[in-house]
Amino acid sequence: MLRRVPAIVLLSCWAVLAGAEAPPLPAASRGELLYSTHCIACHNEQVHWRDRKRVTDWPGLRSEVRRWGEIMSLRWNREDIDEVARYLQAVYYRNLPPE
Repeated sequence: MLRRVPAIVLLSCWAVLAGAEAPPLPAASRGELLYSTHCIACHNEQVHWRDRKRVTDWPGLRSEVRRWGEIMSLRWNREDIDEVARYLQAVYYRNLPPE
C-alpha cells in the first residue's frame, strides 16, 4: 500500500499539470492579419530574405507594400499600408533605419 502512495501522488500531479491551460497567444496585429489574408499565399520568408531585395529603408518598405496592394487591387488606405509595413518590419526587416 505504501508503494502505491507515491505513484498516486505523481499521477495526481501529472493530471493537474496536464489539465493546466497553456498561456493564450498574443492577438495578431491588424498588419499581420492583412498580410496573412492577402499576401502570404505568394510571399513566404524567402521573398523577404532574398539577395536582390528592394527594401532598404522605411519609405522603400511602405512603397513596396503600397505597390503590391495596387497590383492586387486591395484598396488599402494609408493606415492599412502602414500597419502591414510595421508588421513586416517587426518580423523580417528589423535592421531598417527608423521612420
